[in-house]
Amino acid sequence: MAYNFKEVMSKPERLAPGHRMCAGCGGTIAVRNVLRGLHDEDKAVICNATGCLEVSTFMYPYTAWEDSYIHNAFENAGATCSGVAGAYAALKKRGKIDDTYKFIAIGGDGGTYDIGFQSLSGAMERNTDMVYVCYDNGAYMNTGIQRSSATPMYADTTTTPVGSVSNGKPQNRKDLAYIIAEHNVPYVAQTTFVQNFRDLHQKAEKAIYTPGAAFLNIMAPCPRGWRYETSNIIDICKAAVETCYWPLYEVIDGKWILNYEPKQKLPIEEFLKSQGRFKHLFEKGNEHLLEECQKEVDRRWEDLLFRCSR
Repeated sequence: MAYNFKEVMSKPERLAPGHRMCAGCGGTIAVRNVLRGLHDEDKAVICNATGCLEVSTFMYPYTAWEDSYIHNAFENAGATCSGVAGAYAALKKRGKIDDTYKFIAIGGDGGTYDIGFQSLSGAMERNTDMVYVCYDNGAYMNTGIQRSSATPMYADTTTTPVGSVSNGKPQNRKDLAYIIAEHNVPYVAQTTFVQNFRDLHQKAEKAIYTPGAAFLNIMAPCPRGWRYETSNIIDICKAAVETCYWPLYEVIDGKWILNYEPKQKLPIEEFLKSQGRFKHLFEKGNEHLLEECQKEVDRRWEDLLFRCSR
């Protein structure tokens, strides 16, 4: 696929400035760059689950969205988008609509991994012609930084607080991209903010213009929940990829494809050390916790390499 960075970045913004998202927020970076995957002549319908993105970009009667926008409940972005796509297909077939519309559902990890999983799974299983985009910031950030099933092991959250009897969240994070790939949909991809956004831009365009269901999982750091300096967001994303905590891959019609393999895989400490939610892991006596984190990253990385080698 041809890629012209200057041309892609010069596209008109479909998420207008002036919204209320935090400085250094990964969610808006993810959405702005996904929407650049739309061709200029095409329109979009955005279905947005309740969460940080919704409450900060759409406060009636004001909206930051340039395309048609639907705010739905926390749990049903997949169902709403699926229904609207079906109505559009019926009207298009009857000649009542001439314009080309693309259908994009967006949710955070709370509204995707957890509360909205049922409607997401249904839309994927039906192979609805839509894209579901998860901006994964690893917790319920909008309601107070509570743990979600996307929260990494040993992260400090308000519902898994670090203290004398707890080292943070005791469970590993759910791997949702793997789960959606098992729905046998045409396109699944995992990405984040690296390589001048090339990986994200290309995967967004593929997802939007692949007929049938597509899913994008985008690591989107949150400065409040992860506790990092806002200017460090890109470095954190790079570290996630170079440590293989967040590998870049896609699954096209069942074929697993690794998009990037580090020349020298970095230890997981390189990803964890700049985030306040993991500072307790670097205290004396907690070396075994870092070893457990490394062991899990290694296990998942080896499994991904095996899948991509078949």
